[in-house]
Amino acid sequence: MPTEFKNSEDVVVIIGSGAGGGTLGHALAQQGIDVVCLEAGRRLAMSDIVNNQAEMFPKFTWLDERIGEGDTPPHFPLWTCKTVGGSTMHWTAATPRLQEHELKPRTTYGHIPGTSLQDWPLEYSELQRWYDKAEDLMSVSGTGNRPPAAANNNHLVLQAGAHKRGYTQVDTNRVAINSTPRDGRSSCLELGFCSSGCVTQAKWCTLYTEIPRAEKTGHFELRDRCMVTRIVTDKSGKATAVEYLDADGKPRTQQARLVCVAGNTVETTRLLLNSRNERFPDGLANSSDQVGRNYMHHMLSSVVAVMPGEVAFYKGAQCAGFVRDETRHDPSRGFSGGFLMHTVSFTPEDMATVIMPGQWGESFVDTMDQYDNMAGTLIIGEDMPEADNRITLHPTRKDRAGLPVPVVNYRFHPNSVAMRKYALKASRGVYEALGAKTILEQTVFPATHNMGVARMGENPKTSVCNTWGQTHDIANLFVSDGSLFPSSGSANPTLTIVALILRQADYIAGEVRRGTI
Repeated sequence: MPTEFKNSEDVVVIIGSGAGGGTLGHALAQQGIDVVCLEAGRRLAMSDIVNNQAEMFPKFTWLDERIGEGDTPPHFPLWTCKTVGGSTMHWTAATPRLQEHELKPRTTYGHIPGTSLQDWPLEYSELQRWYDKAEDLMSVSGTGNRPPAAANNNHLVLQAGAHKRGYTQVDTNRVAINSTPRDGRSSCLELGFCSSGCVTQAKWCTLYTEIPRAEKTGHFELRDRCMVTRIVTDKSGKATAVEYLDADGKPRTQQARLVCVAGNTVETTRLLLNSRNERFPDGLANSSDQVGRNYMHHMLSSVVAVMPGEVAFYKGAQCAGFVRDETRHDPSRGFSGGFLMHTVSFTPEDMATVIMPGQWGESFVDTMDQYDNMAGTLIIGEDMPEADNRITLHPTRKDRAGLPVPVVNYRFHPNSVAMRKYALKASRGVYEALGAKTILEQTVFPATHNMGVARMGENPKTSVCNTWGQTHDIANLFVSDGSLFPSSGSANPTLTIVALILRQADYIAGEVRRGTI
């Protein structure tokens, strides 16, 4: 029988079950701390997962209304997941580490007009040891004694073109996909389209890794289809409970010793702001007016090339290889920070609707007829934090849960525009070096790498949380997801989220044992 804590006031309540919430719940439960994890989405069975992106999209995507403004798609500004496992269901499992200079962007880049850059409140040496733990937990290929990931054709094309262009830092390492069987899960079977969910469980996902392990401890209860609407605080300002709608839409309350919010940036922001009360009229943890601000999602662009011969880029891991040479900071290129290139593949449906939207006629048909010859690269560049790139709540519009609809306002900083121009030229050059016949570009996507909005910092006036993710305003309220990032760097964020949350769990467990929270 599953563990049930009913309405105990001695539990840690975690909101969200993805990379942040799922990891935190397991880490605390392993130390004997009772956890209730509330997840808005439903728990999928492995039989629900199929290797078909179109079929999986409605099963795990957060489809409640969100509004995009500025340089973001108006009706679908970001892509997050509403399911047990969160966005670890959808992610491609790329796990590069941030670089040392990316934790000190204000020191390294200096003042960049229009930005709100600040350094991270921890040293790289401190983060490194948690990276080691995270890589072992997630079974990251090419780390520890694990072999590197397999090189599919898409990677071999990228590698050949990159070498012709003089790049040297090209590899298949660092994806959280089993390169050999481990923990009762198979190795990668090269089925492709990892973002559909992994039917073989080779890809790390908290749905079938951290959450079942947590449940086995007897200290963890998962409640799916439970939409948290508000965090309750008492007269002293302490978080004491959360209010939520259960699977039947009935209002419930769960008492809490402490509360950890891991809803991905947009839901974390909405919950903190929507929990305003007489003591906290601007929302919880928001005395600095920083909740929702400094939203980042990387400079994302994609290049798809029609090559002279067959590639079949849909076979094998979507993120099968990396070019790391451009992740350095080199202002002579005309921008600060760097970018990563890694392989990507798109379904025929995505080619038509995302890469070539609105195109039709003979040229469109000719291009689609060459689908088997396509190779693809995703460009991930450092995104500068800006105070006015932010998530707010619509003043009147409500969603089906009766919550204010989130508004995502984001515009590209000139640094991102300059980086994108350079990066697209560099990526095109990789394929042109191999005789690519047609090259397609796309520069506006629904954001998947969501960061900022409740950033860590030493100064409570310019940040929301301290170095542990503990909010400055409320000692027993924590943020436990990518909202903590003061800057984005050029690395996919999930590994860093897991490293930070393992570190946070260690801190919380110590404070609980000492009785300080």
